[in-house]
Amino acid sequence: MPQTKNELFSDDLRHKAMLFKALAHPARVAILEYLATIKTCMTGNISDELPLSRTTVNQHLKELKQAGLIKGTVQGAKTNYCLNPDAVKALNACCIEFLKKIDVPNLYC
Repeated sequence: MPQTKNELFSDDLRHKAMLFKALAHPARVAILEYLATIKTCMTGNISDELPLSRTTVNQHLKELKQAGLIKGTVQGAKTNYCLNPDAVKALNACCIEFLKKIDVPNLYC
């Protein structure tokens, strides 16, 4: 069976790409910043904090959950959203490592 183009890359590179994709929309960055700012889990409607509809925010929350950057647990009729501290630390390390790799002084065109 032929490989997809994605499968031609290492697990590490695919993981980095998935994390960076999760950060590729301002709404998702805003959600992460908001959850970091409140320093607690958010029970309620995050769409109250963003200029987007509830449906749109829910789609962005789904992307962040799939990337593992947030956790969401259902409590009654509401979902409790939190940053995933382990995943955020891993993202931080991933970004630092990646930026060090592409920072090559004196070789810019």
